[in-house]
Amino acid sequence: MRAEILSIGTELLLGQIVDTNAAWLAGRLSDLGIDLHWISTIGDNLGRATESVSRAIRRSDLVVCTGGLGPTEDDLTREAVAAALGQEPAVDAALERELRAWFAARGMAMPERNLKQAWLIPSARPLPNPLGTAPGWLVRTPPRAEGASPGRLVAMPGVPREMTRMWEVEVEPELRGRSPLRSRRPWPSSCAPRGRPWRPTPRPTASTSASPTATRM
Repeated sequence: MRAEILSIGTELLLGQIVDTNAAWLAGRLSDLGIDLHWISTIGDNLGRATESVSRAIRRSDLVVCTGGLGPTEDDLTREAVAAALGQEPAVDAALERELRAWFAARGMAMPERNLKQAWLIPSARPLPNPLGTAPGWLVRTPPRAEGASPGRLVAMPGVPREMTRMWEVEVEPELRGRSPLRSRRPWPSSCAPRGRPWRPTPRPTASTSASPTATRM
């Protein structure tokens, strides 16, 4: 499986915050045995975000987006995904009820601008977010090659604690299947015989890293 991460938010390009989400997700994808080929950072611009999502869908089996799911005008991830797939977002009644209930439980009326957080497109299903107001999306995307299985796009909030919970509880269980090769031998050279049969082939992504107690391949 070929994966790609899209980190969306102008604050990342301005250096106002460090993109810890991408680094964390890269490690989790590696743990699942999923090959991460690209990480891109895109500002809050609908044209550039749509172009980036379209390119990612064409070349990757799994696209993971973080950020841009808030209620404001510059939160454009939903719009970009919908435009890239040629689908129209619409308010989902069940999500709207959940959002209004979230605000009511805190003694507040929901601002109408938050209604966009209840949007869905036909190919998406919502990912619950009990830690905030922004549900994620799990989207079925066209196969990137003839005869391949349909792809998936995941859109999650940029707030790290909301994103990590959503990934661990809602997304990762669906992606489990393969895991990387591990060894209890402490030195990379001792693992070379295990890796040599498959390292020269063009398809796997291989790397080694050592710690005092183990070597990971």
